[in-house]
Amino acid sequence: MRNSTKYSIALNLLSAAARLPLCIMYALSDMAYFIVYYIVRYRRETVRQNLELIFGKDDRKKIIRIEKKFYRHLCDCIVETVKLLHISDKEIDRRVEVTNGEYIDEIIRSGHSVVLFLGHYGNWEWVQAIIHHFKEPLVGGQVYKTLHDEVMDKIMLKIRSRFGLECIPQEKAVRRLLEIVRNGQEFVIGFISDQRPSGKILRHWTDFLGQDTPYVVGGETIGNHVDARFVYLEMEKTGRGHYRLTFLPIEPDPEDKGPDPYTREFMKMLEKTIMRAPEYWLWSHKRWKRKRIPMQ
Repeated sequence: MRNSTKYSIALNLLSAAARLPLCIMYALSDMAYFIVYYIVRYRRETVRQNLELIFGKDDRKKIIRIEKKFYRHLCDCIVETVKLLHISDKEIDRRVEVTNGEYIDEIIRSGHSVVLFLGHYGNWEWVQAIIHHFKEPLVGGQVYKTLHDEVMDKIMLKIRSRFGLECIPQEKAVRRLLEIVRNGQEFVIGFISDQRPSGKILRHWTDFLGQDTPYVVGGETIGNHVDARFVYLEMEKTGRGHYRLTFLPIEPDPEDKGPDPYTREFMKMLEKTIMRAPEYWLWSHKRWKRKRIPMQ
């Protein structure tokens, strides 16, 4: 009952905020930036360490410039995510441009499902707007990691299913996707695949942003089980509250005989996206906390 009350109060407050025009919400974001960056200093040390690891410590002005832009974007992402509770289809379609959607239709018509790789770049919560841009019948969804806070998890599920996407818990992904295929349907399922893997033993590593980096293999493993096609969803921020999404085929080097070729190629593609505008990637996570342990 306690969680139910907390959920009701939190949802009502967020829904009320979501009814504000985005211009006012961005003014709130500007105020939040000042508090988060200068007063609370939310994960400032982690962000600075990550940026210095990738770009070096010599050009301090560059590091601080990217750092400040990142925090401004992070605050924008928060208000944009809240806005999903009360945004019209017309407005989201005006703000999220989707290109090359016909590529997905071609794959579905050929009888294959799509594993969609994306990263914590731009505003990944607005990616669900892509569901408006498919013509072929299919099941659209995203795999997510359950949050520890039950109330916040329930709120995020409501936000993430705003446009009809199915939210599939990570631990149930294999069973659910196999069920879809057995029912004779195709799917487009998004996997955010740039997070740090869980577990004590990390077996899958690659070079990412010049660092030895562990990676998750769930998307490729599941996709191979159902003969899916692998696609990278590239996101660009074209203005405040405006994004461009492009579906790009993931085509590993045929000479590359290493493991998980589609996942590693996705990470190369994401790396190029990040380096074009690094302030829009999620630098506040301890992505390189773990080090590779040599196999015995």
